Amino acid sequence: MPTHHTQHSRRFTLEDASAEGEGSWVHLLSEADVHAFTAELVDAVWAADSVDNSASVTQTLIAWQHTTEVYSNPELPAAPTRDHSEDHGPAPEPRGIA
Repeated sequence: MPTHHTQHSRRFTLEDASAEGEGSWVHLLSEADVHAFTAELVDAVWAADSVDNSASVTQTLIAWQHTTEVYSNPELPAAPTRDHSEDHGPAPEPRGIA
């Protein structure tokens, strides 16, 4: 795996990653997540270049955009830790399955 991106000593900031301006979804990420996003995106770009296929870049962008959608809805990040012990009764029979 290429490591060219590790040779740069410049530190990425939130402003670097959200260069598109206030309309960018990247500004919704924490600074730590911006660093993780940037590293993952750089790796995806290198991988895409090595196989001449940009699908990994697209998938990385989509995944991180969905992450910001979760962060922007205060109920979603808390959902996994919420008490789900209430019993909602038996599950209905699947439709159309013999």
